[in-house]
Amino acid sequence: MAASTAWRTHRNTCSPCRSGQHCETGAQLFERFARLQDAYLAEQRRKR
Repeated sequence: MAASTAWRTHRNTCSPCRSGQHCETGAQLFERFARLQDAYLAEQRRKR
């Protein structure tokens, strides 16, 4: 949840990230969020 919040907070204040062209910081935050989201979804699929 923290990675999602960090990404959304950054995106709301960063023009390049709002337009879909991540700045350096935004790219790192989004990568972390995406990696954690993928791990979470993989774990949920494994539990089924």
